[in-house]
Amino acid sequence: MTDPARAAYDDVQRALLARWPESRLEPSLDRVRALVHLLGDPQTTYPVIHLTGTNSKTSTGRMIDALLRRMGLRTGLFTSPHLESMAERIGVDGDPVSEEVFARTYADIAPYLEVVDRSHPHPLSFFETVTAMAYAAFSDAPVDVAVVEVGMGGSWDATSVADAQVSVVTPVAVDHAGYLGERPADIAVEKAGIIKPGSFAVLAEQPREVAEVLASRVVEVGAGVAVEGEQFGVTLRLPGVDGQLVTLQGLATEYT
Repeated sequence: MTDPARAAYDDVQRALLARWPESRLEPSLDRVRALVHLLGDPQTTYPVIHLTGTNSKTSTGRMIDALLRRMGLRTGLFTSPHLESMAERIGVDGDPVSEEVFARTYADIAPYLEVVDRSHPHPLSFFETVTAMAYAAFSDAPVDVAVVEVGMGGSWDATSVADAQVSVVTPVAVDHAGYLGERPADIAVEKAGIIKPGSFAVLAEQPREVAEVLASRVVEVGAGVAVEGEQFGVTLRLPGVDGQLVTLQGLATEYT
């Protein structure tokens, strides 16, 4: 990376880290909706697979991304948190975007950030801003499909400005209790919000109280559904030289 490019990326990092803290957010999508609307609603220009849950979101998202690329599709992948570089959060076609692309994407949306910041009681947060950057970067790439992991919860997470065609709920347990609730069923209500009308929900095996909440949401919005252990799952698992050998029951056939 050239010195000017490094300086631009460092400036973007500082600008993002100076944004409104996530700990002071109220449940609202108004700010991020206003921003993506000004950007031309990039999240509507490709299908979205949306993931929530307490455990295994990122690993599940990466597996979905790899499968889609194996099918010949150009993918976008949005995950969090990052390890070394903020640019890791936004992937295109199997690789993180470069820090130059990350900085350029921020520069592209910066004028619209200022408009939204001025028109709301407080500015957009770090995560709201990076979410909009991801949706814009995927549209610019362009991608055939985006795999998007929530930051926290579901209904009020910034990623939920996209109406996903497929919603994935990995195992749900108690996490972020101060924001999402003390009981698994309360947390499930928030996470079930990513299941949108007419979408298809793929649900991991869950505790009964969580499964009941998710099933109720599926019925409420008229979504299709596949449940682990019923319509799909691992039917055989054996040790292998380099890991495991598994037999998977899919929706259409069995894979070994």
